[in-house]
Amino acid sequence: MTKYSLVGDVGGTNCRLALCAMDSGEISQAQTFSGLDYDSLEAAVRHYLELQHQEVEDACIAIACPIVGDWVAMTNHTWAFSIAEMRKSLGLQHLEVINDFTAVSMAIPMLKDADLMQFGGKKPQDGKPAVIYGAGTGLGVAHVIHAHGRWLSLPGEGGHVDFAPNSEEEDIILEQLRTEMGHVSAERILSGPGLVNLYRAIVKSDNREPENYAPKDVTKLALEDNLDCRRALSLFCVIMGRFGGNLALTLGTFGGVYIAGGIVPRFLEFFKASGFRAAFEDKGRFKDYLHDIPVYLITHDNPGLLGAGAYLRQSIGMKI
Repeated sequence: MTKYSLVGDVGGTNCRLALCAMDSGEISQAQTFSGLDYDSLEAAVRHYLELQHQEVEDACIAIACPIVGDWVAMTNHTWAFSIAEMRKSLGLQHLEVINDFTAVSMAIPMLKDADLMQFGGKKPQDGKPAVIYGAGTGLGVAHVIHAHGRWLSLPGEGGHVDFAPNSEEEDIILEQLRTEMGHVSAERILSGPGLVNLYRAIVKSDNREPENYAPKDVTKLALEDNLDCRRALSLFCVIMGRFGGNLALTLGTFGGVYIAGGIVPRFLEFFKASGFRAAFEDKGRFKDYLHDIPVYLITHDNPGLLGAGAYLRQSIGMKI
């Protein structure tokens, strides 16, 4: 009989929970719950398990915040808890709580060709480091390496590095945003709110008053040929490429560069035709270094859940 564990992917808005088959890592019975409907993560987990009528002994929950000890307090949510106390309260033998991009990075060895869309480069090199980044509510980054038969995720807060402009147009954007917010990180541009920041900076630098758009409005209007929104989306794609190239240089990611997050799939055809790949390789003397490194867009529905399962299975001694 197949043994199942609980896996979760918890963001600032939604909580995704599923069952993971411990023998294969396959994800099933995935459901999404609104974080606003539950007083705690534990309450959401209890509700899900009651619906499944499934006994589980092990669990891995990926959460969109730094994990630095037993006490977890979400950045963009009121949920906070002790890992040890929740494990005991739920009757679990083993509970792992990890950063959301740790989970997404651990999905890389589990992904199949059908889960990926390639943008330039050649094949990934076995045994070489890989990196994953993704724009959503924020900008997540994690590297992953394979050593001594194990996959090791190297999470960090790479989305908060300085935004590094590399054109006159990007210089203007930086100058405009700096007057509003002081420090301008990559996340201030490569995220849903960042797309709005780009639009506003473009309009304000032309001494005009921007509209009060949401990220989905900017994307929609860009695809309808609104000039300001189209400029913003084009810049978003180029800066996404520059940032990915920076990550590839930092750790020599000949194992591939992977894009996750919910934003890019909303304008996939636009992204394909954009300056993304050219900007990725636009590193002067190191253009040839980047030329063969493949970039993939992850098309799997739930890479966070898949990676949480992989992390859990490996943590209890299974090979992934």
